[in-house]
Amino acid sequence: AVKLVESGGGLVQPGGSLRLSCAGSGFTFSRYYLAWFRQSPGKEREGVVIIYTGGGFTFYSDSVQGRFTISQDNAKNTVYLQMNSLKPEDTAMYYCAATPLLPRRWRLGDEYNYWGQGTQVTVSS
Repeated sequence: AVKLVESGGGLVQPGGSLRLSCAGSGFTFSRYYLAWFRQSPGKEREGVVIIYTGGGFTFYSDSVQGRFTISQDNAKNTVYLQMNSLKPEDTAMYYCAATPLLPRRWRLGDEYNYWGQGTQVTVSS
């Protein structure tokens, strides 16, 4: 069975850093588009970043460009999200999602086949 498991969330002060992980299993990890989404209470789900694990494609939302960095380790079937200069507005549940096909509207989330259970990130002093 396909599985995505996020980890690494927690409480951090503004300006701090966290690294999230998304470990995949049950599918050909190196040929998928993996994206990180976030959602906080009362707000719509937001696509943060997407990467093609086969290489050559990465795209960030404007809200995190320059602060967040996505990376991958295909040997470990894991994608990482390094989050620096965190702000209170980054507080949300963070999810990873996967699809074998390039989403036409990657930030909406409707075209992904698999989702993880999420990991909470709270940025607060």
